[in-house]
Amino acid sequence: MKVAITANGQTRNSEVDSRFGRAKYFVVVDTETDELAAHDNKQNLNAVQGAGIQAGRNVVDLGVGALITGNVGPKAFATLQAGDVKIYIGAEGTVADALEQFRNDKLKCVDQANVEGHWI
Repeated sequence: MKVAITANGQTRNSEVDSRFGRAKYFVVVDTETDELAAHDNKQNLNAVQGAGIQAGRNVVDLGVGALITGNVGPKAFATLQAGDVKIYIGAEGTVADALEQFRNDKLKCVDQANVEGHWI
């Protein structure tokens, strides 16, 4: 399965970004092959509105089965859910740490947003 992780950088050593819609990067890891690819999210970093929805569409288009992040708002959640992406929150540390937390079932899979829209 491919998993997207919100990050401040493009590597396994990059810190997890607790924001979803305004994360700097989505680091996608194939859990079968351990292959990694980073995708920037620069178009949403300073968006006045709609960052979560657009970021959600972008993540769905990456073909991932799961998203690992710190938090997700209601509009982003709805977009991801419509794209059949499972959402795991509470990730901390580096991308590598978040991936290990995911593999060891230490992250919470949510069925609703955990923050209001437009939080920073």
